[in-house]
Amino acid sequence: MIKREIIGRYRGSFLGLLWSFVNPVLLLVIYTFVFGFVFKSRWGQGDTDKYQFALVLFTGLIIFNLFSECISRAPGLILANINYVKKVVFPLEILPWVALGATLFHAGINLLVLFIFLLALGQPFTWTLLYLPLILLPLLLMIMGLSWLLASIGVFIRDVGQFIGMAMTVLLFLSPIFYPLTALPDDIRPYLMLNPVTLIVEQTRNILLWGLQPDWQALGIYSVIALLIAWLGWFWFAKTRKGFADVL
Repeated sequence: MIKREIIGRYRGSFLGLLWSFVNPVLLLVIYTFVFGFVFKSRWGQGDTDKYQFALVLFTGLIIFNLFSECISRAPGLILANINYVKKVVFPLEILPWVALGATLFHAGINLLVLFIFLLALGQPFTWTLLYLPLILLPLLLMIMGLSWLLASIGVFIRDVGQFIGMAMTVLLFLSPIFYPLTALPDDIRPYLMLNPVTLIVEQTRNILLWGLQPDWQALGIYSVIALLIAWLGWFWFAKTRKGFADVL
C-alpha cells in the first residue's frame, strides 16, 4: 500500500518518481539563492557562510514537513477509504502507517539531497549522523498517535481537517525553522519547546550539520510523552472505529 501510495502520486507524469528528487533539489537551490545571495541571511552571529542558512532552513523543513504532511492528511484518511470501512474486513489502523511510510520515503529523498549538497560544499560528515534514527523514532511515535486520534475525529467532525490546515501554518512559524531558538528571549524559549517539532528539529541540526551529541535527557522525556500519545491515540481509535460504518 505504501508503494502504491508513492507511485500513485506521480502516475501519468513524464518524469515519474524522478519528481521526488527534482523538487527538493530545486527548493534547496532557491533557498540558497534567495537567503544566501539576495537577503544575505546568516544563521548566527559571526556566521559568514552564505550557504549555511539555506542548509539549516532545509534541514528544519524536512522534519517539519514530515510531521505536517502526516498530521494534515490524518483527518481524511478514513473518509478517503470508505470501501475499507463498509465492505472489507480491513485493519483500518494501518492507514496512518501507509501515509507515514509514503511521507518517510520523500523525507529520505530530501535527506539524500541535503547530503549531496553538503558533500558538494566540502562539509565533512560526522559520525553523529548515525543518531538520526534514534532522534526520529519518538517523532514517528508522536505522529502515529496524533494520526490515529485525528483520523477518528475526522470521521465524526469534518471541520477538523480545516482546523488542522490552519494549525500547521501557525506551527510552522512557531517552530525554529526560519530563526534560531537563541534569537528568542530566555523566558519565551520554554514555551516554544511545547511545540512537538522544536526539539527534533534542533537535535537533527545538531547531529547532521554541527556534529554535536544529542540531548539524551530531553529526548528521553520527549520519547515518554510520544509513547503515551501513541498509546492514547491507538486506544481512542480502537474504541471509536465501531461507529465509523454507521456515520459513513
